[in-house]
Amino acid sequence: MLEEVERWLATRSWSVTDRPLHQILAAKQRTGQSVSVVLPALNEEETVGDIVAVIRHDLMTQVPLVDELVVVDSGSTDRTAAVAAAAGARVVHRDDILPRLPAAPGKGEVLWRSLLVTGGDILCFIDADLREFSSDFVSGIVGPLLTEPDVDLVKGMYDRPLAGAAGQGGRVTELMARPLLNMHWPQLAGFVQPLGGEYAARRSLLEQLPFPVGYGVELGMLVDALHLVGLDALAQVDVGVRKHRHQDGQALGRMAAAIYRTAQLRLARGHLVRPSLTQFERGEDGFEPRTYSVDTEERPPMVEIAEYAARQVA
Repeated sequence: MLEEVERWLATRSWSVTDRPLHQILAAKQRTGQSVSVVLPALNEEETVGDIVAVIRHDLMTQVPLVDELVVVDSGSTDRTAAVAAAAGARVVHRDDILPRLPAAPGKGEVLWRSLLVTGGDILCFIDADLREFSSDFVSGIVGPLLTEPDVDLVKGMYDRPLAGAAGQGGRVTELMARPLLNMHWPQLAGFVQPLGGEYAARRSLLEQLPFPVGYGVELGMLVDALHLVGLDALAQVDVGVRKHRHQDGQALGRMAAAIYRTAQLRLARGHLVRPSLTQFERGEDGFEPRTYSVDTEERPPMVEIAEYAARQVA
């Protein structure tokens, strides 16, 4: 590990207990910064309501840490939108944001569009499939952005149990993302959960970043933020244990391919690469190929979008 990373781990890796809530609230009042929490959601009716309810109760009603709570629905066919609204979130449908630009499928697309429908100086992203959710996930990763003016992006780190076994979650992280980062961006080797969906950042940073539209958004954001603001502006906070729905092996394969493609786009590549993935399923006549396109489209920095610039002026 690079000496720079060892130093970073000692100075930019914290625990949620390092910043009591009263300290975070005092910093928020002193700096006058506002906080938006965004949940990107697709068919998450079983979990999104509980997450929204906990954030509203703990961080909006009990203490005024979160200023707005938005669920961006990316085309759910279940009751995700209704459940989120009933629990107290403002629900916005992906296709209603920037309608002149047809939406691409993918989580990154939703996060990118969320910049247009939120007003916070700090944006906190939380996945909508978490179970046994704690508001520490929000306060933990927002805290450093309120108390440390030279920190621009904070990732959550946590244990990820799989089928009751501790530390076995995050298979794409260990098999794809961590090797890529260690080999090509060793400054980022200290991130425990580089692909984790719980992180917060300053709007002033996010609006300057391109957003991969799909699964590559977390890796792309880390790499681009490193180049834009440097390692010392990035941090991570231990928020405990993350429990969520795990995907099957083929879905993980598609995720890994998208992440690899995102990494390629950020290297000085110059090679022709076929952006698709062929997998196999057993059918009546043996194994049958299924080919999927790997999401490679990216959205430009939000500051380049006319509607966003007009909103800033207004």
